Amino acid sequence: MAHSYTPGLKVTGSTTLRRERKLPLPGDVLVQVGQRVSASDIVARTQLPGNVQAVNVANLLGVLPEDVEEFLTKPVGSHVEKCHAPVQGSIESVSKVTGQVLLREEPIPVEVDAYVDGTIVEVHPRSGVTVETRGAFIQGIFGVGGETCGELRVSVSGPEAPLEERAFDASSRGKVIVGGAYVTTAVLRKAIAQGVKAVVVGGFDDHDLRQLLGYDLGVAITGSEELGITLIVTEGFGSIPMASRTFELLRSCEGRHVSVSGATQIRAGVQRPEIVAPAADGAGAREGAHDSVEGGLKTGDMVRVIRQPYFGRIGKVTALPPELMPLETEARVRVLEVDFGNGSRTLLPRANVEMIES
Repeated sequence: MAHSYTPGLKVTGSTTLRRERKLPLPGDVLVQVGQRVSASDIVARTQLPGNVQAVNVANLLGVLPEDVEEFLTKPVGSHVEKCHAPVQGSIESVSKVTGQVLLREEPIPVEVDAYVDGTIVEVHPRSGVTVETRGAFIQGIFGVGGETCGELRVSVSGPEAPLEERAFDASSRGKVIVGGAYVTTAVLRKAIAQGVKAVVVGGFDDHDLRQLLGYDLGVAITGSEELGITLIVTEGFGSIPMASRTFELLRSCEGRHVSVSGATQIRAGVQRPEIVAPAADGAGAREGAHDSVEGGLKTGDMVRVIRQPYFGRIGKVTALPPELMPLETEARVRVLEVDFGNGSRTLLPRANVEMIES
């Protein structure tokens, strides 16, 4: 029978990464090819048009709509202050049909930073840039919160230790904190109060996630949550020790400036939360490091479920039936049998799991 290959998360001490940094609208690129940049450096800038507000001037002045423009003290396109108008901005247009004046609020500045320490390898005119860096790269299974950066600090003794409130104090401000097996919502709130940029742990309860967000997440892409912190879960839901290889790699990066993103998308166009630790001199972060496990899936391998209804659970492959099996959707696919450790065995589509380090 042919190999069943199921990719796992990337965990490598030395790799080259490229990240595109794009503006939502055409604007100005502020850097050049070959330029070294820091994660917080602004590489491109633009302005979003301000909101539009309508003012019914015909009613306010008691005049006919077609006469409104004659009563304006400033022509279309002029700047107006909030003390003389409902908003600060400019006069967009005047309607001779409705007698309404449209006011455009001030443009909203938008800046894009480099996200990682690296080198500009490509400039996209009026759009953005591509930044290249080399260093350690670690993916998680799930995350919430946007992009951030800070100094990495390991605050537990080992991968099985939970992250507790005592790990955070005034010196934690601006740091990316690495825990072990678990963190609670209460501890995360303490981290937020201390100004921590991000927390990386092995496991997190789904009911705590609802408490943290205030709503059920659903299947949408994450990364835009305004929590005051970014959370990356490396293993799954529940109290799960961080994989020893992941923990040791993070510990080897302690004290370095890292970039973190919690953006996650499980369905088509899979996107994983990540920690990027650029090497200070641009060289490899660690000799002899390897990417995540690759090869044929076999009985006894540990796998993580990456789709509902068992998302985040970890189990052991107990069988790999060669025949195609029908799903509820009537599709016929290859499946595997997984033991989640509770004595029961579950059949899952092979596309619903990924290999992890055992």
